[in-house]
Amino acid sequence: MLNKEIMKVLDYLGLDPKSTGKTVDGLQKLLSGLQVYYTNLRGYHWNVKGIEFFAAHAKYEEYYDDAAEKVDEVAERILMLGGVPEHKFSEYLKVSPIKESGVVTGSKEIIKDILDSLKVLIALERDILETASEGNDEGTVALISDFISEQEKTVWMLAAYLS
Repeated sequence: MLNKEIMKVLDYLGLDPKSTGKTVDGLQKLLSGLQVYYTNLRGYHWNVKGIEFFAAHAKYEEYYDDAAEKVDEVAERILMLGGVPEHKFSEYLKVSPIKESGVVTGSKEIIKDILDSLKVLIALERDILETASEGNDEGTVALISDFISEQEKTVWMLAAYLS
């Protein structure tokens, strides 16, 4: 049950609370996935070894900075839609479609892990996009569309690196 303040905000936004609830559920799952992805990226950054160390180390930092920004944007969107973003890592691990990685040191293995994670995130984002579109939630649609566009470019670049 949404409180009156949230109902008023959703009314101002012209959003239906029922469809918005479905979008929030998807965003919560995305938040969990992004948090685990972020943590994995930190591990890749710390543990990478080999001839490509300097370039890879810097690139993984770029990726985890981007993931941290996305985490914040998703959490804020959840709040805007009347939800409360999860903040316990133990809960993220229960919900996240991305699993924790172990210590990985080789760039090629790391890139494959990143590509696998992006595949999962993009699929989840496409589901959110569909739900948000059905609810006429253009704010969430725009946010998630931007995520997908950025991640598709990253996938293309990483796949080119591996070829």
